[in-house]
Amino acid sequence: MIEVTGLAKYFGRFSALRDLNLALEEGETVALFGRNGAGKTTFLRILAGLSRASSGTIRVDLPIGDQQQMVRGAMGYLSHNTSLYVDLTALENLRFTARLMGLRLSDDDLKTRIGRDGLAGRERDPVRNYSRGMQQRLAIARAFLHDPAILLLDEPFTGLDQAGTDFLKSYLIDAHARGKTCLMAIHDAPLGHELADRLVVIEKGIVAIDAAKHSVSLQEFQARYKALVEEQ
Repeated sequence: MIEVTGLAKYFGRFSALRDLNLALEEGETVALFGRNGAGKTTFLRILAGLSRASSGTIRVDLPIGDQQQMVRGAMGYLSHNTSLYVDLTALENLRFTARLMGLRLSDDDLKTRIGRDGLAGRERDPVRNYSRGMQQRLAIARAFLHDPAILLLDEPFTGLDQAGTDFLKSYLIDAHARGKTCLMAIHDAPLGHELADRLVVIEKGIVAIDAAKHSVSLQEFQARYKALVEEQ
């Protein structure tokens, strides 16, 4: 579904990405690992259309039925920073986003989405009164309001309590069952191994490890990842 070839991103003399190559199959979940500064966030932002690559190509083949959509409209991006409007209610946040996206969703539709994400009865509360886990649930509802074919997530489990973690895990498992393609930056190796079909490590702006989960145990992956980091 996504083919990335020779992707590079430079900030002055600093190269955040250099000659990065990666392909994702339709319906695949890929866990993206790497140290701070390895280029994970930069890569996701480029895929989401929020930043321009310095060079390289990205090809996206959308499923049948989505061919008339713009590529960006087929993607949903969730940052570790929710970027919600905290002085607005949950309903107002989703209503505003729906209008920006040109989605014809009634307040009843939006309330259903909010309730489905575990916030029933809180849709008219200001977001500033939400816990971190509740804010992340609302951020999920907002980021994927248009039911995108491709989910891009940047450290989505950061700061979540156990209830929030369990909710997000269930959400991603359900998205996988519905055939969504997912690329998720994550630092928790056991969690990434549990949720993903493939484990990819970016180091110094390139793909250094790319392993199918069925071909490598969690312990083997952690050992390879540790050895890679120690070599640098």
